[in-house]
Amino acid sequence: MKTKDKIEKLLSVFKPSDRILVAFSGGVDSTFLLHLLRTRSNAEVCAITVKTPYIPDWEIEEAKSFCRTLHVKHKIIELALPGAIKENPSNRCYLCKTILFNSIKKFAKEEGYNIIADGSNADDISDYRPGLRALKELNIMSPLLEAGLVKKEIRNELKEYGLEIWDKPAYACLLTRLPYNYEINPDDLQKIEESELFLHRLGFRGARVRLQNKSARIEVSPEHFEEIIKEETRSGIIRSFKAAGIDYISLDLEGYRTGSMNKNL
Repeated sequence: MKTKDKIEKLLSVFKPSDRILVAFSGGVDSTFLLHLLRTRSNAEVCAITVKTPYIPDWEIEEAKSFCRTLHVKHKIIELALPGAIKENPSNRCYLCKTILFNSIKKFAKEEGYNIIADGSNADDISDYRPGLRALKELNIMSPLLEAGLVKKEIRNELKEYGLEIWDKPAYACLLTRLPYNYEINPDDLQKIEESELFLHRLGFRGARVRLQNKSARIEVSPEHFEEIIKEETRSGIIRSFKAAGIDYISLDLEGYRTGSMNKNL
């Protein structure tokens, strides 16, 4: 099926009388869904973003900025680190999605929204994604997935719309940077956020910092290896990471890949 046909299929599900709450992270997928529903449907649309200690502040700010640009209503819910995921269990995503979307469902009921939609796409079923089960159990719609839209199509459409976010790298929550069954503490999350932001500002978009105790493993695209080991760049990274409290720093020679913490699951 052509991309345009998939989009028409997606839009045909919604009625002008619908009041839609879009779970909005500010990433590529939820941005595409929000933009599509706001500009191509006659339904009432509101974005909702959940702010937790494991979501970088810069992502929250980008979400706010896009909603202002799109002139769409935006609600932010703040939640503390749930006790159920304090030890970063292997079903963390399932537990987290359940907690977060129950909060969203509570808001939707109070405000009279009859549909909650998230930005999962058809590519998401190819990796370990226990969070998808939580969405199904809670009757959360995933319009992009249901229409069969994949990441490449979504990026191409955003590029056609002229939205700069079209090539934004994927950013999972900061808990994915820590090993499973590893106690989460705010200091570790802060170290990861600061270190990744430093790498991004150096031009290593999408870089990951996998942290365990005081050791960090940097994942960047192999095309950046030559640049990252240059003396000036390497020295700057060492200074920045050590200032954040990281004692041992290594470069992963396999490079960045999605779900590298899932290989033993």
